[in-house]
Amino acid sequence: MDPFVELAKKAVEEYVRHGKRISPPAEVPKEMQRRAGAFVCLKIGGHLRGCIGTFQPTRDNLCEEVAHNAVSAATSDPRFSPVRPEELAAIVYSVDILSEPQRISDLSELDPKVYGVIVSKGFRRGLLLPDLEGVDTVEDQLRITKMKAGINPLDAEVEIDKFFVERHS
Repeated sequence: MDPFVELAKKAVEEYVRHGKRISPPAEVPKEMQRRAGAFVCLKIGGHLRGCIGTFQPTRDNLCEEVAHNAVSAATSDPRFSPVRPEELAAIVYSVDILSEPQRISDLSELDPKVYGVIVSKGFRRGLLLPDLEGVDTVEDQLRITKMKAGINPLDAEVEIDKFFVERHS
């Protein structure tokens, strides 16, 4: 099993079963020592069950970032009730590690299959991961991201950043 997915699964199962966050390992694996934003998504039967993440790092390393976001995806996604113990066996996990966001100057720099986007206007900000089912055009990607941010989808006066993801599933 992928080490990022294994970490997310372990973090969720420990929290849902025992109400405790896992302790970081005494020696953090090399691939988890760097700092980066990360999203953890949970699915059951192909349907989203929770997805929470950070576009910039908030923890000391990816090990802590992934474990924290995994528990948040299972317990704090406002679209869903907290995961119940009887659901654990059915959950399929994915972990997306985000690159540093880059400001774009032209929409031609975007590709919804390759890049995720962050759309900002004032204090409002929305993020959409890349390569999502049903998001096939830049226009779809921006419309959805603006709606997530509470920005009028027709508003062209927004700042747009793009990012790559390193997907683990």
